[in-house]
Formats: sequence, C-alpha cells, structure tokens
Amino acid sequence: MRLRLATEPASPARPNEDFAGVTSNAVVVVDGAGTPAGLESGCSHGVAWYAHTLGSTLLAAVTQNSGPLTEVLSQAIKTVASLHDFTCDLSHAGSPSATVALLRRTDDGDVVEWLVLADSVVVLDTGPARPVVICDDRVERIGARYRARMDDLAGGSPEHAEAFRRYVETLREHRNREGGFWVAAADPLAAEHALTGSVPAGRLRAAALLSDGASRLVDSFGLATWRQVLDLLDGSGPEELIRRTREAERGDPDGSRWPRGKAHDDATAVFWSFS
Repeated sequence: MRLRLATEPASPARPNEDFAGVTSNAVVVVDGAGTPAGLESGCSHGVAWYAHTLGSTLLAAVTQNSGPLTEVLSQAIKTVASLHDFTCDLSHAGSPSATVALLRRTDDGDVVEWLVLADSVVVLDTGPARPVVICDDRVERIGARYRARMDDLAGGSPEHAEAFRRYVETLREHRNREGGFWVAAADPLAAEHALTGSVPAGRLRAAALLSDGASRLVDSFGLATWRQVLDLLDGSGPEELIRRTREAERGDPDGSRWPRGKAHDDATAVFWSFS
C-alpha cells in the first residue's frame, strides 16, 4: 500500500483553505468554500480554520469510530460547530462551509468505503474498465442557473469580481436546503445527504481524492481523462497534477477559454495505491 499527497494554495499570499490527512486505513480531503472580499461570514475564525479543524477532527473520528461514514461526518460537524458556537453566528448564511471526500478501509481489510459531500472528487481504479468517478454535482447544477453574467466577463476585472460576489451570495440561498445542495457547515444533518458507497478492496487497484482545484484539469479544462489522471498520479505523483493544472490556469488568466470564478484555486490531490 502506498499513499502520496500534495496540496498548494491558490496564491502564496493567502492561506490554503484545503485540508488533506491520511492514516494507515483512511484518507480525508476537505475543501473550504472561500468567501470573496466584501461578503460577511458571521464567523471570526475564517474558512481555513474551519476546513483544517473539520479535517483534523474527521481524520481522528474516522479511525476511532467504525460506524457509517455519514455518522462519523455528522459527529465531526457537530464537534466543530461546538468550538465556535458561542463566538460566531452559525445561523449566518455565510458561515464557513466545506466539501468533504473520505475513504476508509475496514478493519478486516476487505472493503473500502467512500463518502463525498459536494464537489470534491473520488476516483476509483477498479481495473481495465473506465474508472469509477464519484462527485456530488448538485453545486454545479444549481450554479449553472446563475453564472452566465460572471462567465461573460473577463477574469481579474472589477466587474468579474463583483459578479463573482453576487454569484456566491446567490448560491448561499440554496445551501443546505431541500432542492439545493449540501455542504459541511454548522448543521450535522447535512452529512445524511452525502454520497456513500463501498467497493471490495480486492477489486481496487488505486484511488484518488481531489479537491475541485485539482480536478479542474479534467472536469473544467478537459485537458485529461480520469484514466490519464490516475496514471499521472501513479507515475509522477500529485505534485505533477497540480503543476499541470497551474500551467493551464496561467495560460488562461482571464478565463476566456475556461470561464471560472477563480483564476486559481487551492489544489489538493491524494493518491492511494493498493497494489
């Protein structure tokens, strides 16, 4: 068994709002939902604090609690909420939130379980067939209704920045509601809406966990297939995936080829090889 990970902030001037952690039988990736300048959050701690605290809490919980992964995530969300319940307004629409990707190998070693909440990605390599890709696309489907104005503007311009703020503010109205999308925030019930499943460990060659800043080489830019990403991670490691993503971003600084809210995003990739 081999585990490799890499993570890089969107900019050296900003904290990395991604978290990645591994143990001998589990991997956790948490991607904090950044708040554009000019929007309030109701929280004095910030997104990076939330993502890192949830990630470390979840990593400890998943190694100690053999119950369903939704139960483990729910308890972690509840624990983190209790840490800033009396200092922050957790009912605020902009209260810090995050996506979650989680893999755990059961104690007997026979099964690998997975959980995905929001738009981080888990890719399972089960052999010659096409990789199994798990991503909760509810954020993307909701967002597609509101992003036309932002996508029509040049990235980096004041107009684009304002359109991005409005886009994020609008998405907040759909967060953790029926008919909307679900993320880890203050309500532990959000965990019940995560995508979950399992695969026999004997069928699994490898698995990748990617924040959306690392998966964009495939799902936003179309510059690689999931099979090519798995081969890249196996041969050259997560650092190379992030390097190629940054190269693509730098080649399209204003989003004219690939319209997006952020020119660069925090990028995290973990590769778990079972062979």
